[in-house]
Amino acid sequence: MNQHSNFLTEISDFLYPQSPYHGQFEPEYLVFNAHLQDFSQRVNHICGLQTSGKLSSEDAYKQIQILWKQLKMTKKQLSIR
Repeated sequence: MNQHSNFLTEISDFLYPQSPYHGQFEPEYLVFNAHLQDFSQRVNHICGLQTSGKLSSEDAYKQIQILWKQLKMTKKQLSIR
């Protein structure tokens, strides 16, 4: 069971890598950094789906545009310049 758990952890770390935060420490910056990393991972997955032919260019663009608007809203809500 423990070996299976380690395998799943390694897979998760590979698919969803997290980089440490290296900026000025403010709670809102830390939260925004987490959202930015999530945005980056989702865009990467969308690009992979589009490249492999499982998603049209138009659909990929629309999905990335929605993610971008969500990220901008997060930035605005956190009052980050």
